Amino acid sequence: MTYCLAIKLDSGLVFASDSRTNAGIDNISLFCKTHVFSLPGVMELVVLNSGNLATTQEIISSLKQDIENKQEGNLYTLESMFDVAKTVGALTRKVIERHSRRDNSIDFNCSLLVGGQIKGGPQKLFMIYPAGNFIEATPETPFFQIGELKYGKPMLDRTIHHNSSVDDAIKCAVVSFDATIRSNLSVGLPIKISYLPENKDSESIPSVKSYTIEEGDETFNRICKQWKEGLRNVFQSIEAPQWWN
Repeated sequence: MTYCLAIKLDSGLVFASDSRTNAGIDNISLFCKTHVFSLPGVMELVVLNSGNLATTQEIISSLKQDIENKQEGNLYTLESMFDVAKTVGALTRKVIERHSRRDNSIDFNCSLLVGGQIKGGPQKLFMIYPAGNFIEATPETPFFQIGELKYGKPMLDRTIHHNSSVDDAIKCAVVSFDATIRSNLSVGLPIKISYLPENKDSESIPSVKSYTIEEGDETFNRICKQWKEGLRNVFQSIEAPQWWN
């Protein structure tokens, strides 16, 4: 299991993913779930993946190989983010269907978050389902989660809006991951945080900025500690119900 989060703000796109893959309590490995495709100044794409590891690795490897081989229709030749979502969705469906025909006793499903910007167009964020279809983030639904999402969703629902600041979005992402890590051993550090600033004129796409939160990261620990203490203080300040008095 893993946890991935992507947020579309008026000021840019924020991405976060853990690195843990769990195939049982005695078989835990680390694999990066964030993949950046960059054509400097022209295109910046970020893909997050959750689900069957063999499926997602084949999808990412195929996308990279098509670019290296200058295959017709590769990501770097596409003209819009909608075309990117269609291409990744079609590949996802194709890979899952092929593996499922060989052995339908294994769950080969996966989900992906795809976001970025192509010169001449706006930033977009999509969630791609195993069937290859997808939905787009909107001001009313500014974030997507895949993987182990239930523990980290409440603070996102209460905090994140399309006009939230980048700093608030990153803080909320950290708190969301902290809640998930505390409640589910299959999610854990390192966590990769990425940010793609919005460029309204679309003349030159800025580069994706990334940071990896490792064990012992002082900023991560400080935010988690302040969140924990803040929750306790708020809880203690709430007046108890007097139903039986």
